[in-house]
Amino acid sequence: MKVKMHKEIQIIKWAEDRGILTKATPKTQYQKLLEEVYELGQALVDNNQDDIIDAIGDIHVVMTILAYQLNLNTEGCIDSAYDVISKRTGKMENGFFVKDK
Repeated sequence: MKVKMHKEIQIIKWAEDRGILTKATPKTQYQKLLEEVYELGQALVDNNQDDIIDAIGDIHVVMTILAYQLNLNTEGCIDSAYDVISKRTGKMENGFFVKDK
């Protein structure tokens, strides 16, 4: 029986197999992230659910690779961010959460 690898490990293996880890830099991964975020924006404008799902997945893949390049992992980054936002207060204004100062 084949054991399913954790997705983050699979993503890193995929990136390694394609030379991304040796040929890309955090700066080029950041550029790739901007491209994927743009695609998400376009998918939202077009209200295309399949493209929205694809773009969010692609963003996660790029962020996983970027975190790995910086000796981090996405779960640790999410935990750190949640520790901050869980204590944050504020209110909704025009569809945005505006944090208290």
